[in-house]
Amino acid sequence: MRVALLSGGKDSLYAASRHWPPDVGLVLVYRFPEPSPHLANLGASIETLTLTGVPVVVARLPPGGGFEETVRVLRLLGATELVAGDVFVEDHLRYMERVAGEAGAKLREPLWGMDTLELLYKIVEYGIESLVIGVRGLPRSLLGLRLSRATVDLVAEEARRLGADPLGENGEYHTLVLDSPLHSRPLRVRTTRALRVGETDLLIVTPDPRGLTGAPRV
Repeated sequence: MRVALLSGGKDSLYAASRHWPPDVGLVLVYRFPEPSPHLANLGASIETLTLTGVPVVVARLPPGGGFEETVRVLRLLGATELVAGDVFVEDHLRYMERVAGEAGAKLREPLWGMDTLELLYKIVEYGIESLVIGVRGLPRSLLGLRLSRATVDLVAEEARRLGADPLGENGEYHTLVLDSPLHSRPLRVRTTRALRVGETDLLIVTPDPRGLTGAPRV
């Protein structure tokens, strides 16, 4: 049983694409001091994943019990492989190694050690298009940007100018995938509001029902 950790964002989907298809996409709901842009848009995050045809499981983790509950969920799913999208955060890699080991699964980290600027371009060249739904440390003007081949240079340049990670690996920005080669059809969303919580600018979106009525790709 191959389980991919998915958030609805560009990095986790691209990581999963390197070992496609997973049997299950697992969305973990943590409690953070500040809201996660992915979890603030949980409905749209789940919707974009279902458009890839992968069954999605959502697990809400209790405060302070994330490790044990994650292991329990993976065991319930019968996970033998766990695919994650870490790139350079050593502490999180060590954590995922512990989780996978305790669950009896082989950890696959296909993005680990890659240059993040090169990886950003690989993701958009692969055909993943995403919406910037959270910004922290980059200009607020990027909120709501559709990240694609046409706009990737802008994001890369802003990151270079400000000394930020171009992939957003330090939390500089977060994305919601709108389309990819894995999608049966693009996800269309409607913006409900933009707000600032702490140091993070958030875009709250909902799936647009009008965008789900077209014929799927063949």
